[in-house]
Amino acid sequence: MKPAAEVRGALAPAKRRGAVLAAVFAVTGTFVLDALLFHTNLYPSILDPDSSTGLFELILRREQNAQASEGPNVVVTLGNSRLAFSPKVLDQRGLNTPYRLRTAGIAGSDPRVWYYMLRDLDPTRRRYRAVALAVDDYDDEDRGGNPADDVRDLHYVIARLRFADALTFARSFDDPHLRLEAFRGAILKGIVFQDDIRAFLSHPLHRIQYVQLCDRGYAGWAYDFLETTRDMVGLQIDWATLKVTFPPGADDDQRGTVNSFLAHQRDEQSGRLVAYRRAWIGRTLDLYRGSDTKVIFFRLPRGPIPRPDGLSVKLTGSIREFASRPNVILADEHAFESLEHPEFFKDGMHLNREGITRFSILLEREIRRLLGPPAQTAAAR
Repeated sequence: MKPAAEVRGALAPAKRRGAVLAAVFAVTGTFVLDALLFHTNLYPSILDPDSSTGLFELILRREQNAQASEGPNVVVTLGNSRLAFSPKVLDQRGLNTPYRLRTAGIAGSDPRVWYYMLRDLDPTRRRYRAVALAVDDYDDEDRGGNPADDVRDLHYVIARLRFADALTFARSFDDPHLRLEAFRGAILKGIVFQDDIRAFLSHPLHRIQYVQLCDRGYAGWAYDFLETTRDMVGLQIDWATLKVTFPPGADDDQRGTVNSFLAHQRDEQSGRLVAYRRAWIGRTLDLYRGSDTKVIFFRLPRGPIPRPDGLSVKLTGSIREFASRPNVILADEHAFESLEHPEFFKDGMHLNREGITRFSILLEREIRRLLGPPAQTAAAR
């Protein structure tokens, strides 16, 4: 009979092998389960519509559904919350022809988000007559943080990221910690979805019903939405001192947007914005390289009181550079300057109801001017 120590020694390698195999199976199972749940449409189809990811997916589904009925002369616009036009206003005035203006923009988004929206919204690169991108300026001015390190983008586009995107997406962040977070999230999406998962498990039936309600109603809600009529009449800014006189009764949102968007100090220019735009808007333009689809840039109204040019440092103009590409068009830089008055803004950066009405009409007019008569459009795709 063998001594106990000898038996234990013989069993030790087997135990180690078992532990290693168990670890391998656990890791493999985690990856497989994550891939089945989150790299397919299984879980993304029941995301909370009020979350950034859920809203992105809701807008994507709305625009995909609209493609079946809108015909070939559709112009899709992308931007953040400052892009606010009303298709309903155009329809009521008989102006939403010959080009149908739609929006796939989302509040808080930026060119990195727009790229992933367009990539999956228009996989053939032939669905739209034009893609119109709304920007604050044709020139580049660094303000505040580094746009490349806006980690919110991970949450907007997480459902769109493929395994093949993980490395490129992660490298687009400059901060090493954010690179790791983005790479880990792109591979194991459940990490990014964990708060949403907990909320779903708390009330699964309510979540499913709410998602179904939003899928049915969101297009109509967005179409019928009426912005506030409040304005910024009474706003004054002493540009020499950046002292602001606010309208009577101005709220925190109005004060905050004026201070951050208009009455801010000149920031040091490091080239962050131009590098970011060249990377992500450049990738969007590459999507449409060789396509009949035009890419239009237009400058949004600059605010209720435009910031004087002398207060800004603009060393480069990436949007102007893009105009050298064959299918890129720059809208008239001054097309919306008539709206740059306090009566057309609800705060320091967003149009009010009257501003949206006027902007919608001006935008349709400018798009029609740039694209020419419908006889020049491509045949139905």
